Amino acid sequence: MTIKKTWIYTILLLACFSITACFEDQDDNLIPDNDIKDFVWKGLNLWYLWQNEVPDLADNRFSSTEEYTSYLDGYSSPDALFDDLQHNDDRFSWIVDDYFALDNALNGISKSNGMEFGLGLIDGGPEVFGAIQYILPNTDASTSDLQRGDLFLTVDGTTLTQTNYTSLLFSNSDTYTIGLAELDSNDNLVLTGETVTLTKQVYEENPILITNTFTVNGIKVGYLMYNRFTSSFDQQLNDAFGQFLAEGVQELILDLRYNPGGSVGSAINLSSMIAGKPTSDLFLKQQWNNKIQAALTDEEVSRNFVDKLTDGTPINTLNLNKVYILAQYSSASASELVINGLNPHIEVVHIGSSTRGKNEFSITLYDSPDCAYSCTTGINPNHIWAMQPLVGRNENAAGFYQFEAGLIPTIELEETVSNYGVLGQQDEPLLARAIQHLTGNGRFGTTQTNSKFTIIENSNAQTLTRDNMYLNDKDIPNIFK
Repeated sequence: MTIKKTWIYTILLLACFSITACFEDQDDNLIPDNDIKDFVWKGLNLWYLWQNEVPDLADNRFSSTEEYTSYLDGYSSPDALFDDLQHNDDRFSWIVDDYFALDNALNGISKSNGMEFGLGLIDGGPEVFGAIQYILPNTDASTSDLQRGDLFLTVDGTTLTQTNYTSLLFSNSDTYTIGLAELDSNDNLVLTGETVTLTKQVYEENPILITNTFTVNGIKVGYLMYNRFTSSFDQQLNDAFGQFLAEGVQELILDLRYNPGGSVGSAINLSSMIAGKPTSDLFLKQQWNNKIQAALTDEEVSRNFVDKLTDGTPINTLNLNKVYILAQYSSASASELVINGLNPHIEVVHIGSSTRGKNEFSITLYDSPDCAYSCTTGINPNHIWAMQPLVGRNENAAGFYQFEAGLIPTIELEETVSNYGVLGQQDEPLLARAIQHLTGNGRFGTTQTNSKFTIIENSNAQTLTRDNMYLNDKDIPNIFK
């Protein structure tokens, strides 16, 4: 440990003791529920991105153990405390009462019936419709006749509305029945009378949904639909690029339209597979809170392009100077990191609509004070709560990170229920627009949006990991471990 790190770590420990937030000799005085609240406060006090802007997380907030314990007693539950400590600008932090489920979700394992869908409003009113976006292979939905573009209006016989769709579609129940619908001649959604019952099962999702290679006007084009940045599938992602190389791909269309994010490391790997920049070239720089930032060197907050996976496997790179990325409102966090991170280095043609606008990253915090809550070593055996708070922002090599309203497309083309098309086929509207641009083949008309049917959310946003961009354990600063 360097002199600087030793000094910073000492200061942090002294600050912790001075506010009695560590209370190492006093923890036995905390009741069991306060054990969890104690973890919540201490973890956020150290790591939370907005720690210095939340008065109740100030280092000098409490003058005694009694005052601190009384403060914790004032909250009915750990999640009530967590919610109260969140900054107004924080849209994406969350807490869970089962870190086993969280760890599984971060690795692509969760319960799924295989139907991924968007949810929309009808004429801006209270009623909600569902539009199937894709079907996951080897799931219950894949054994049905459901397909992309199918619409539904009811669940278990109840009409979907803004107030009930969460409980009907995303409850703990593993089985539900959807009532299918269609557009009539007056462009109204009406029930067809057909229903489909779906059951969830434990499922490991391969985020690589589609890979295609085709030739257009003598140009070899690769198409990849990638739906989540899951580090356990980085080898399969690298293999897909190896196949692109073997087939002589000259242009790449990367489809991130439904990708809510995931691992920062996977985003760096993917970007390196696309651009093949030297490992000396900066891809991103991290901004932590004042405590963490002060403890790290410039090198430690910088992440460059890579030429190997974490296991040493050489990365297959296309060495492109331009990439086409299909992205929209449901493209978030690590998807946006790829777009923003590549922008200073190569031409990025973003086709679709504005993205989600999430530039912050998170880490998983466990009740493991011996490693500053950032690992499972020495974890408190009395509970399995964990937090996924936002702890930093990523800026690209040009220093840009302020896109809270989303990244604006180069070419705007909104996906609607009337223009879904078949994913991966050359006439699917967003893919067709990319092909038209890369071949320079004439003008492309603007697709009109049907204002009666506005998509407001998709099913990925209701998963445990939702719009998350996170650091894997190996990427978390080890100064406190």
